Amino acid sequence: MKLNATQVKQTLSQFDAQVLPDDHPAVSQLNDLFGEHTFFLDSSGLKVVEPAEAPEMEAPPTGEVVNLADWSDATFTSLRPHEPELTGVVVVLESKH
Repeated sequence: MKLNATQVKQTLSQFDAQVLPDDHPAVSQLNDLFGEHTFFLDSSGLKVVEPAEAPEMEAPPTGEVVNLADWSDATFTSLRPHEPELTGVVVVLESKH
């Protein structure tokens, strides 16, 4: 799923990662491989956020962090794609002020 700026900020406040900017050279290749997403990099690899099932209609929208690729080297320069894996990390995408 493609996140807006507010959702990216909300996600990064709950999940320790860096967002890959849309103008990064790798984003077009990642979009070809995985579809249109906001991509995040963390110490274990490449992640995206997918919509999570809301248990109740009153709950704010949430997303689950999905692992798409692991680092294949110790210098974090190469990723090894694999089948998407749910991480169990759920982030709230909208804050109620």
